[in-house]
Amino acid sequence: MRVAVAFDHRGVKLRERVLEELAALGHDVVDLGTDTGDTPIDYPDKALEVGRALRDGRAERAVLVCGSGVGAAIAACKLPGIRASIAHDAYSAHQGVEHDDMNVLCLGSGVVGADLAAELVRAFLVARFDGGERYVRRLQKMEAMERNGFDG
Repeated sequence: MRVAVAFDHRGVKLRERVLEELAALGHDVVDLGTDTGDTPIDYPDKALEVGRALRDGRAERAVLVCGSGVGAAIAACKLPGIRASIAHDAYSAHQGVEHDDMNVLCLGSGVVGADLAAELVRAFLVARFDGGERYVRRLQKMEAMERNGFDG
């Protein structure tokens, strides 16, 4: 699988471990940076880069890391077709894919350590969307909300 990764200046603390895990799992990485915490990087900019990589087909899923994961998830969800969520436990990391077709895993470098981050990446990437009727129905409702806003 092609997996985009992006880190803001705080999220870069998990960069090495996330990249190691992706390599160990045999995934192709679309590295959107950053590789240093020296210069402030705004997480909305990284969310936009991740969204473009998914939209353009350069990646099938993404991992987006900021300090808490919250800002990254909020920013990413502003983009059409992006279903991003924080996951700080393995259940949420795989269930978000299985039931909600989550395509962006958001992590907080100030919340999870490197080993847990690797576990969450694994759970996220091995999971597959269930495709059951109720999950598809809910996904269609979310897509209508995305298209139509409050009128959807």
